Amino acid sequence: MSNSMVGPKALRFLNILLIVLFCLAIILPFLHVLAISFNSGVDAQKGGIGFWPREWSFENYTEVFKQDNLLNGLFISIFRTVVGTVIGVALMSMAAYAMTIKTLPGRKQITFFVFFTMLFSGGTVPYYLVLTELNLTNTIWVFIIPSLYSVTNILLLRTSFNQLPFSVIEAARIDGCSEFKIFRSIVIPMSKPVLATISLFTAVGHWNDWYYGSFFVRDASLKPLATLLQEMLTRQAALSDILLRNSGSMAYSQLDKITVTSESLQMATIIVVMIPMVLIYPFIQKYFVKGITVGSIKE
Repeated sequence: MSNSMVGPKALRFLNILLIVLFCLAIILPFLHVLAISFNSGVDAQKGGIGFWPREWSFENYTEVFKQDNLLNGLFISIFRTVVGTVIGVALMSMAAYAMTIKTLPGRKQITFFVFFTMLFSGGTVPYYLVLTELNLTNTIWVFIIPSLYSVTNILLLRTSFNQLPFSVIEAARIDGCSEFKIFRSIVIPMSKPVLATISLFTAVGHWNDWYYGSFFVRDASLKPLATLLQEMLTRQAALSDILLRNSGSMAYSQLDKITVTSESLQMATIIVVMIPMVLIYPFIQKYFVKGITVGSIKE
C-alpha cells in the first residue's frame, strides 16, 4: 500500500473516531438521565445507576402527570412556542434584512442602537414595571411580545443576509421589485438554513422558559408547562428537606413512604420537557446541511 493512501485512510479513521466520541458524549448522559427517571427514587439515592434502571418504577412519571393544570400548561407552552416563534422569526428577519440595505437612512445608528441593548440591562424591577405599565403581566402575551426580538438572532440573520449573492438582489431591484418582494421571494428561499436554525433556537427558548411564568404571571391557568414542572420540583425538594430536618419519628415514618425523590423527579421532568423538541428536530435537520445559496448564482 502506497504512502499516499495511508494518509487519507488515517484521516478518515480519525474523523470517524472523533464523531463516535462526540456522539457518545451526547448519548451516554441522556441514557443516564433516562435510567434514573425510570428507576425508583429511593433506590437511585444509593448511587451506582449507570445506563439501565436497577429497580424499575414509573412513579416518577406518574407524579409528573398528576400535576394540576398539566394539560392546560401544555397548551400554553405550545401556543407561546408556535406563535412566538413564527412572529418572532418573521419580525427579526425583516429587521435584519433592513439593516443590510446600504441606502437605509440612519443605518449605522440603527445598527449601533440594536447592538447597544446587548451591553446593558435595566434590571428585573424596572423590567417588571414596564411590563405592568403595558398591561402585559398576568396575560398570555407576556410570553410572546417581550420575546419577539433577540439582538443575537438579528445579528446572525444580518450576517447571513450579507453573504447572499448581491447580483441576484440587484437584478431584482433593476427589474422593479420592491424590497419586501425581494425579501419574500429571494432572501427567504435562499436563507432556509439560517432561518431554520434561528427558529429552532427561538422555539427551544420559548419551550424551556419557566422564568416568565413564575415572576410575571399569577393566574395558575396561564402558567406554561415548564413553570408548572419547576414549581413541582421546588415543592418536592422543600418537602424532602422539611422531613429530613425534622427528627421526630412521625417525620421519618412519612419519609419512608416517599418513593419519589427530587432527583428522580427532576430526571423525569427533563425527559418530559425535551421530548417535543427531540421529535421536531428531525424535520428541521435537513436545512442545516443545505448550502445557503442553493439555486442561486455564485459571485
